Amino acid sequence: MNRLLWGASLLVCSALAQSPDRDWQHKLLVDWAGLTRYGSENAELGAPGPGERRIVFLGDQITENWPKSTFFSRKSYINRGISRQTSAQMLVRFRQDVIELKPKAVVIQAGANDLAGITGPVTEPMIAENLTSIVELAKVNQIKVVLASLTPAKSAPLAQGKILGLNGWIKDYAARSGSVYLNYYGALAQGREFKKELSDDGLVPNEAGYAVMAPLAEQAIAEALGK
Repeated sequence: MNRLLWGASLLVCSALAQSPDRDWQHKLLVDWAGLTRYGSENAELGAPGPGERRIVFLGDQITENWPKSTFFSRKSYINRGISRQTSAQMLVRFRQDVIELKPKAVVIQAGANDLAGITGPVTEPMIAENLTSIVELAKVNQIKVVLASLTPAKSAPLAQGKILGLNGWIKDYAARSGSVYLNYYGALAQGREFKKELSDDGLVPNEAGYAVMAPLAEQAIAEALGK
């Protein structure tokens, strides 16, 4: 545990040195994993109702920015995305923001901010270890798992080759772990970047992009629940 705390401190210090966003810096210092972001909402949510098939979406800005009025308005779909988060931060909050909500399945999308070095240098094996731990925690708690690919991104700040490499690992690990692989990338990409009509900045989907993603997520969830 001391080693984990020491490592987290190094990541925070690195982020402080690199980012001009003071509000984000402060949040990292006082609540590195973002445990306060959904703490109150989780408490108010309570246990699933009879027959409710609750689904949690765990992720970063791609998840958090999903238009709630068109997709997350249904009670059984719960958005637990936090912008700029890495796989390590999601691992820390997985128990609070996923397990304790008692979902039938979780849709996990993580790794883009790791590759971007948002909280410091991270290697693909480190991302793989974090995702493996998250999936193992889910399975121990009888939660079905959907592992989503990273979405496309323009050349900066993410190296496109690294995105393809991590997506390849996620697809392979999904098969090995009995999870469902959700291929957003294939539907959103033209070459190695976002289709122009599906993103306004080349990094995050716009409303049209999310409209493409929604049925893919629905299909993957149905497949996971049917396993």
